[in-house]
Amino acid sequence: MTILVVEDETGIADSIDYALSAQGYSCHLVSTIGEARRYVGMHPVQLIILDVGLPDGSGFDWCIEIRQTDISTPILFLTARNEEPNRIFGLDIGGDDYVVKPFSPRELIARIRSLLRRCQQQAQQLDVEFVIDRQKQRIQYYGVMLDLARYEYRLLAVLIKYPGRIYSRRDLMNSAWDDPDMSTERTIDSHIRSLRKKLHQIQPEKDPIETHRGMGYSLRDVE
Repeated sequence: MTILVVEDETGIADSIDYALSAQGYSCHLVSTIGEARRYVGMHPVQLIILDVGLPDGSGFDWCIEIRQTDISTPILFLTARNEEPNRIFGLDIGGDDYVVKPFSPRELIARIRSLLRRCQQQAQQLDVEFVIDRQKQRIQYYGVMLDLARYEYRLLAVLIKYPGRIYSRRDLMNSAWDDPDMSTERTIDSHIRSLRKKLHQIQPEKDPIETHRGMGYSLRDVE
């Protein structure tokens, strides 16, 4: 895994590269959003250090784009903009930290360590398979963002909440549907089939949703 540095000022990029390399981190430098977009499309990235003002666009805009499909990779903004509204906006759109230029390389390394440690702790607390963002109603499955219809998301979110718990079709209708009386319980079977197909495309050897004959469905308890 690599730390991606998106910074168009060569001197700053080189100093970050030197500081990261001295601490044993693998670092990849790019100077534009276009280069960064191509890189993350082909390589796993552990953390992104992202300048706000770049030659081909705003780091804020690219952060918003990233968060549409990736809710877990930490993003640290690096910028000369020290105004409070900018800092708040950067954090609100999905940034994890904000470092203002000029900065101390030692402070930057400390913040990177803190971010990576926090992400590791969160990963240990979450189920290995699923990462759910309830605010934005999105779910990742083994690091891949699922393309879910509204009721598919709601069904899966209910199952994820209590792995191993068996939900009857009526339980799932009542939990996930706006007006459960307007649909039949067989609708649940159709949505479960669709969910299984989407999960199978990502992990063909796994079937995390269990069928309990005459009872209902559950998410397989990893323990």
